[in-house]
Amino acid sequence: MTTLNRLSELAGDYVPDAGRSRLGFVARHTVGGRVRGRFGEFEGSARLTPGDPAGSHVRLTIRSGSLDTGNGQRDGQVRRMFLKADRHPDLTFASTEVRILDDSAFRITGDLTIRGTTRPITMDFRVTAADAEGAVTAVGRTTLDATDWGVKNAMTRPFVSAKVELDIEITAVRRP
Repeated sequence: MTTLNRLSELAGDYVPDAGRSRLGFVARHTVGGRVRGRFGEFEGSARLTPGDPAGSHVRLTIRSGSLDTGNGQRDGQVRRMFLKADRHPDLTFASTEVRILDDSAFRITGDLTIRGTTRPITMDFRVTAADAEGAVTAVGRTTLDATDWGVKNAMTRPFVSAKVELDIEITAVRRP
């Protein structure tokens, strides 16, 4: 991959490449430091129109049952107690605004739905690479308060912080 010089070179429609992407998160645990994890199953689409940012959009569907922290027992508890994956198999995101910040950065604002509750979030991304085959890699971070989505459980306090950092590195491939 080569380093990208301008977002304007990336106009088009994209789908994520799950094999080269990471939808990660970090939650602070007072007993054992930080708990890091990821979601392994997701799909989505994006349209980037740098000349007309209002025409740009991003949609993402994440399978809540694909949560993986490297500890099966903890994963089962988080899926069951916090994500309620049996009743809410998907987490979804739909952008409401895409704003170009500079030649390699953009800000996405949209609606994130977790456990049937929808709240707005904003996340800044920086494009880090693009290749001749039409793959683009972007990285972004933001912090969420899980209680905004109804994730409140007596077990979370004082052991697990309600603040969850999203750490995303996504590679998307241009659709023909």
